Amino acid sequence: MPVERVRCSWARTPGMIAYHDKEWGRPTRDDRVLFEFLILEGAQAGLSWETILNKRERYRIDFADFEIAKIARFGAKDVARLMADPGIVRNRLKIAAAIDNAKASLALQKRHGSLAKYFWAYVGGKQIVNAPRTPADIPVSTPLADQISKDLKTLGFRFVGPTIVYSFMQAVGLVDDHLATCFRSGKGRR
Repeated sequence: MPVERVRCSWARTPGMIAYHDKEWGRPTRDDRVLFEFLILEGAQAGLSWETILNKRERYRIDFADFEIAKIARFGAKDVARLMADPGIVRNRLKIAAAIDNAKASLALQKRHGSLAKYFWAYVGGKQIVNAPRTPADIPVSTPLADQISKDLKTLGFRFVGPTIVYSFMQAVGLVDDHLATCFRSGKGRR
């Protein structure tokens, strides 16, 4: 009889379990993946993460597989196309922010070499492992997320408030907030 793995309490549905087990908290230094999560976390504002996961494949299609340079060239026709697609979050401000964030990302890459270098510099190149004991021990933001949020905003990014930034940090593995009892806790270090 297989042993049931202990997971973080939010991983309940098949999609959320797969996301938890294979992605959440695993460090990535891939600029495309970092940009994808920055956009998806912004799209999630006010919605559930499961809603965004269910729309993720459509986002990949509609947003050129999150190729930053392609999205930076999106214009009015692209915005109209995106607004007409029920497979994504059809919020004009969030769509415009994704395009603006692509433009800001290109400038950031030019200045810092890559998104990965920029974001990983905030944590000294090493994942922060918190191992919280209960879900209540996991913050919605931190002073570091506040600082990154402020810095991103000065660079022209939108939909990057401290809560969104902290969720992004968790998703891309800058921070490991798997519960101490979770089988993934501390496993994402690189």
